[in-house]
Amino acid sequence: MINIEKHVAYWRDTATKDLQFAERLINRDQEIAYGLFFVHLSLEKAIKAHVCKQTKQIPPRIHNLLALAKLGEVGLSQEQRDYCTKMNLYNIEGRYPDMYFPQPSLEKAQEYLATAKEMITWLLNQL
Repeated sequence: MINIEKHVAYWRDTATKDLQFAERLINRDQEIAYGLFFVHLSLEKAIKAHVCKQTKQIPPRIHNLLALAKLGEVGLSQEQRDYCTKMNLYNIEGRYPDMYFPQPSLEKAQEYLATAKEMITWLLNQL
């Protein structure tokens, strides 16, 4: 029997930590590609906390934010779904170097980061 509360706490806490790391990568180091990979990772973990809570199981080892949100019964708005679709690209680029996507400007990366902060706060407040 798995301890669901412990697993939800793990996903919640590491989502927060990864978001802080993404912020340092983007704002301090201007490492946009790595920073956006960690933006995606933090969103993934926040949503996986919901998956764990809803299913009472360890989340599957998938990275698609929309598929995870469906499993976790997270009611995303259309705007949030569109944002997750964009962020999924940075997960793919970070894992598969031959899948290159144009890097956004620093300003656009900072916008993506700000949206992630809002969305992760919203997600974690629902747990």
